[in-house]
Amino acid sequence: MSSHREAPEISKDPVADNTDVYAFLSTNPNESGTVTLIANYIPLEGPDGGPNFYEFGNDVLYEIHVDNDGDARPDVTYQFQFHVELQNPNTFLYNTGPIGSLTSSNWNRKQFYSVTKVASPGLDSGRSTVLGTELPCPPVNVGVRSTPSYEANLGSAAVRTLATGQKVFAGQRLEGFYVDLGSIFDLAALRPFQNLHLIPLPATDGVDATRNVNVHTIAIQVPISELTRDGSTPTNPTDPRAVIGVWASASRQKVAIRSTNAPTQEAGPFVQVSRLGNPLFNEVIVPMGKKDEWNALSPIDDHLFSQFVQHPELAQLLPVLYPGVFPNLAAFSASRDDLVAILLTGIPAGVVSPTFTTFTGNTLADMLRLNLAIQSASSPSLNGVLGGDIAGFPNGRRVFDDVATIEIRAIAGATLPLVDPHFTPDGAASLVSDFSSTQFSSGTVPGSGRYLDHFPYLGVPRDGFDVPSS
Repeated sequence: MSSHREAPEISKDPVADNTDVYAFLSTNPNESGTVTLIANYIPLEGPDGGPNFYEFGNDVLYEIHVDNDGDARPDVTYQFQFHVELQNPNTFLYNTGPIGSLTSSNWNRKQFYSVTKVASPGLDSGRSTVLGTELPCPPVNVGVRSTPSYEANLGSAAVRTLATGQKVFAGQRLEGFYVDLGSIFDLAALRPFQNLHLIPLPATDGVDATRNVNVHTIAIQVPISELTRDGSTPTNPTDPRAVIGVWASASRQKVAIRSTNAPTQEAGPFVQVSRLGNPLFNEVIVPMGKKDEWNALSPIDDHLFSQFVQHPELAQLLPVLYPGVFPNLAAFSASRDDLVAILLTGIPAGVVSPTFTTFTGNTLADMLRLNLAIQSASSPSLNGVLGGDIAGFPNGRRVFDDVATIEIRAIAGATLPLVDPHFTPDGAASLVSDFSSTQFSSGTVPGSGRYLDHFPYLGVPRDGFDVPSS
């Protein structure tokens, strides 16, 4: 979760493993009129994971895709490719002294990247424009001696504004997604409600399993007009031009040749090995035997998986694992048209309100849909649309949105009345979460310092020396 180690094959290839995708109107007043797109990779990075610390794959093509006409095919794609420059091959050390800047000679293994924009009716025939080359990644946050004043000297210095106006960042960040991994994968236990579980234990606060781990982030901030089909900046939320679909992917070349005492050689076209649109889609919706297939396909093929959205396994398991708690959900056997709208088509106007929509058409596709004409909320809710905040998930996704709670509640039936007014959600449907209300109200979840109030919005990565032991 959100998409960490979510399929058998990609779990063996962490540098190509999409973990989270975010798309939102930039909330900092100095960044108004822009959209921030973020794709994270490399799940569950231990901050003290040296001496070969985490980095992007030099042999991976990373992409963020935008569909602006509802056909589930990319119209704008940002491609990121990386390479490493080794300063001294005769030392095992990542750094030979404090790294005080991105050009420090003490930093032995520097990584750089290029950004290319592909505007296309189809990627093979699209117009490619190189936006930037030799852009520096910051080092990982090794510790107080190796990377002193990390954000001031290194993290913020790696944010670059390109000649064409886009702002970019690629490097290590603090994990923004919060979830109780240990409990939820232990037979779908939610600690605040586990006294009601089939195998009960006393109710307690959830455990934020990701609060002390890092990820590798690719972020780009672009003007709204760069993403719309006609270069406009829509102001009417019901304007079809206002809604875009976003997803990210990672691809490897088709052939890898391994030789003794020689680097692996790659050849051939790039083949997709990972993708991600909506959080938890492949993780929770797609069954084990089809997860690798899903990662290899494009959103245009997602009709092949619609049956798992219409009849999600977790919705069938909740009444079994929580006896007597979800009787109305247990009795419901029709198609989950609410989840189809949320995850595969977008929500039509009039379902939530007359002016709210994320609808992109009848093409079934897992894309993170964002309405570019709905302005940021002055008092945002972690629960997004379910919390009365239409600027939050599933209208795009902000870094702080509690997507695990939102999707668990939706699967539990909280959103069914939107499409079936005769259905009454079980009382627990609007309450279930892997964290307690006390944890949210006290601010322990998501926790202070987890996010920035400006690009790239995800917080300063934990350092390896001071990482908490629990």
